[in-house]
Amino acid sequence: MDFNRLDQQLRDSLADLRLSLEERDELRQLGSGLAPEQLRFMRNRAFALVRELILEPGNAEPALKWLEQVVKTLDFQASAAREPASAHFSPGEDCLSKIRALCQQARRSIDICVYTISDDRLSEAILAAHQRGVAVRVISDNEKKFDAGSDVLRLRERGVPLRIDASEHHMHHKFALFDGRLLLNGSFNWTRSASTSNEENFLVIEHAQLVADYAREFEQLWLRYAPE
Repeated sequence: MDFNRLDQQLRDSLADLRLSLEERDELRQLGSGLAPEQLRFMRNRAFALVRELILEPGNAEPALKWLEQVVKTLDFQASAAREPASAHFSPGEDCLSKIRALCQQARRSIDICVYTISDDRLSEAILAAHQRGVAVRVISDNEKKFDAGSDVLRLRERGVPLRIDASEHHMHHKFALFDGRLLLNGSFNWTRSASTSNEENFLVIEHAQLVADYAREFEQLWLRYAPE
C-alpha cells in the first residue's frame, strides 16, 4: 500500500472528527499488514493532521480524542506484529481463527503446503486473499483432492495456482508462509474435523532462518509437481 493511500485513509477518517467502531476495525485490519515504516508514517501523519485542526474553534477536543484512538490502535497493531511466536491448539476455534486472521492480514503472498483442505471457512479465507490481489499458491496431495468435501479443485477453478503430488507417496506437510515473514507449521490439517474433533496444534513464528528453510522446501515442491 502506498503512502498517499494511507494518508487519504486517515483524512477520510478524520472528516467527521471521530473514529467510528467500523473505522477502528478497518484501521486495525490495515495496520496488521503494514511494515514498521508505514505504521510510523501513519502515526506521524495523524499528529500532523490534528495539528492542522486544533487551531480551529471547537475542534481541539474531538480531534485530540480521534488522535488518541488512532495512536492506540496503531500501537496495538505494531505490538502484535512483533509477536515472535504463538502456539495454537484444537479442538476448538483457536487454530481456525488464527489461520483466517493470517489470511486476512496477508498483503503480498500466501504459500500453503498442506495434505488436505476441506474446511469451507478456510477455503473462503484463501479465496478472499486471492481476490484482493495477494499472490496465493497451494500444494496438496493427490489422494485427497477427490475426497468428499475437498476444496482444492474449487480453489483451482477460482484461479488459485495449485500443484499436486502425483507420486505413490504422500505430500504430508502441513505448513504455510505469509508475506515471506511468518511460518505456520504443525499437525493441523485444514479440515473441519481438525477444528471440531481432533487433538491438533501448530506454531506461528517470525524467524528469518526458519521461514527461509520452509520457503526453499515449498519452491522445490512447487517445481517438482506439475501444474493442475
